[in-house]
Amino acid sequence: MTSNEGTTPPGTSTGSTGAAGASRPGRPVTSRDVARAAGVSQAAVSLVLGDKWQGRVSPGKAEAVRAAARELDYRPNLAARSLRMGRTRTVLLVVPALTTEFFARVYTGAARIAADHGFGVVLYPSPEGVGPARDPFDSAAATLDGVLASSMAAEALTALRTAGLPLVMLDSDPGDDRASATVNLDIADGVRQLTGHLLGLGHRRITHLAAAVDSWTFGVRARAVSEALDGVPGALLRREPAALGVDAGLRAAHAALTGPGPRPTALLCDDDIIAAGACKAVRRLGLRVPEDVSVTGFDDLALALAVEPELTTVRLPAEDFGEAGMRALMAVLDGHPEPAPTLPVELITRGSTAPAAAGDNAARPGGE
Repeated sequence: MTSNEGTTPPGTSTGSTGAAGASRPGRPVTSRDVARAAGVSQAAVSLVLGDKWQGRVSPGKAEAVRAAARELDYRPNLAARSLRMGRTRTVLLVVPALTTEFFARVYTGAARIAADHGFGVVLYPSPEGVGPARDPFDSAAATLDGVLASSMAAEALTALRTAGLPLVMLDSDPGDDRASATVNLDIADGVRQLTGHLLGLGHRRITHLAAAVDSWTFGVRARAVSEALDGVPGALLRREPAALGVDAGLRAAHAALTGPGPRPTALLCDDDIIAAGACKAVRRLGLRVPEDVSVTGFDDLALALAVEPELTTVRLPAEDFGEAGMRALMAVLDGHPEPAPTLPVELITRGSTAPAAAGDNAARPGGE
């Protein structure tokens, strides 16, 4: 990379010193400025920002280069580089919807890593949330370098797959050979943590409010719940399907709490939105959370703190997830795919769960 290969737009440099101590020159920033701020050569800057540094630049120096580039607001000349490399330096992020902050946070993490590599990200939410969607480009192969996609929006990729673009899947079946790489959260472990928490509180009658979405991730949750309760003395697992919505969660919980037989002492919900509806259903039936019925969520959205009592749930590291997915896609584009990670998740216990009442054989509301 030569010193004039990349610059910031005219007028954006102020000559100030940022938090990292890098002094911004009073002119467009060049790769030479980044090299000087990071204490490395211009060749090292070119290798790092071109994602060719592995084995040639130490990880510490690579991070120093990225930090200096961010601090100086360095902008490579992407048009010139793209012509040289035969790339558009644009990737597509496909998500089911932006109705919760989870996928917005995934985007934030993915875009951060893409920017470090000089790539732009086009965000494409499937119009119907899940299911098929039209190809958003006349010719995906001509306008994109690769695709990062959630398994919940997998059907939206039908048209894009014919373009033969590198594809990294998020929260998806690792055995899917259509994907160049797969990055997952440890969803099964999260379910095991939740189920173990409820069992530890003495709950044995548990109803799983299962997301009515044909997606790999929700299949994993259903299997993990069944496996966790299999063989537990006295355990009774029921399953009630629910669409992803507060009203749907309310209806599913109402059905679970008023159907035949002894009512469940705990409702294990596939996400926080369903759980919020379940809490409403419990109260509308004249019951209490958690004294009569414990309720758990999944995701740890802002909603988990908005309901009362606050939700016991599983925290998913959404931004880290987006970062890991984009790193995997950059590695594929660089021709050096690496084993994709499975990110750990964390049980967050709050006020919506409590010990099951001793000897609780309560009938369901309605006179069972």
